[in-house]
Amino acid sequence: MRVFFQPSTRIHLQNKSLSQLMICFCFFIITYIATVEASSLEQAKRLHDRIVGTPASAEVLNEMVALLNNGQTIEAAYKAMESPHFYTTTLKLFATPWTNEEQDIFAPLNDYSATVIGIVRDDVDFREILQGDITYIGKEDLGLPNYSKNSNAHYQALEDNFIDLADELVSSAQSSLNGLPSSATAGVLTSRAAAKAFFYLGTNRAMLRFTFMNHMCTDLEPLKDNTLPPDRIRQDISRSPGGDSRIFLNNCLGCHSGMDPLAQAFAYYDYQFDVNTDPNAENGAINYNASGNIDPITNTRVKAKYHINATHFPFGFITENDQWQNYWREGINQKLGWDSSLSGKGAGMKSFGQELANSQAFAQCQVKKVFKTVCLRDAETNTDLMKINNITESFKQNSYQLKRVFAEVGAYCMGE
Repeated sequence: MRVFFQPSTRIHLQNKSLSQLMICFCFFIITYIATVEASSLEQAKRLHDRIVGTPASAEVLNEMVALLNNGQTIEAAYKAMESPHFYTTTLKLFATPWTNEEQDIFAPLNDYSATVIGIVRDDVDFREILQGDITYIGKEDLGLPNYSKNSNAHYQALEDNFIDLADELVSSAQSSLNGLPSSATAGVLTSRAAAKAFFYLGTNRAMLRFTFMNHMCTDLEPLKDNTLPPDRIRQDISRSPGGDSRIFLNNCLGCHSGMDPLAQAFAYYDYQFDVNTDPNAENGAINYNASGNIDPITNTRVKAKYHINATHFPFGFITENDQWQNYWREGINQKLGWDSSLSGKGAGMKSFGQELANSQAFAQCQVKKVFKTVCLRDAETNTDLMKINNITESFKQNSYQLKRVFAEVGAYCMGE
């Protein structure tokens, strides 16, 4: 038996089907919009948490979601970095390991870490951390102990009183605080904290090693090159350790041939303290032999530590000034990307800092460190490595502003 529908019935069914179709379509659109909003919200939360280290307020999240939905990812990252916790938490933990040999992230705030925080906040060319006459201190009206070249009390008080580092740090000429000539300042390298950690006793080679670890992302072992001449290796390095010259030729030479001519940049510097009354060196200060200051041991401006253990190899190099040279511009360590516009030699720490700060390795190192901080992992894939290379070039093109690096890395990792 065949069933026939009247025309009115057919129209009714068609209208009903159309209504159902419209309902489905609207449901799809609503679901899609909700999914997009949820995705943007999750990304905003992740972006804020990764960069700032603390949850965002509902107001900030809504602003970040609107920016993300508008394709303004970098702007959303900058919105997150308006939080004071970016400075007191993320950047404090970011910079603190560079200030001590133990690489302790929980070490107290000091002139080294505060200067890094201030330079990032103010979008100062990040190369200044190795070459500038610059130190950040707390504002005068905070009621803190005055900056002292013999104490960390000023910075300890900044931390103990939970001072907002996003608003209360100001830039000062380092030379006006620690008494060094402006030409002898080199950013955080001539900070009190760096001097205490890396000029303490020893031979000043620690300053070179930790500067390369912290700002070039390499220890000295990977830089070993046995093809370089040994003519600048100091007297304190035996050429026959344990009576076996092969140890020197196969091991010691590879590091010291490049390390010693660079570490000569520090020849006029020391960390001075009273070992009898202050065995932990808590009240010491960076000390510099300016023109006319003669060390009684060396009879030159060179600190006595550069002439210790001279009998180990009397025919070794005798340090008579602070004229450094970068032997690592030749051989396998050309890979660090030295700036061809610089000569690769100079006098003192400022020109030494310029040599490192203008290398490709320095720029890429900062990006790698930010990547690990924000993405919570090292680069693992070819895509990661390509992104690091791209952000490194952006870092250089954008006046070495590290905040921009945090934004670009955050944009890359927020979807993880």
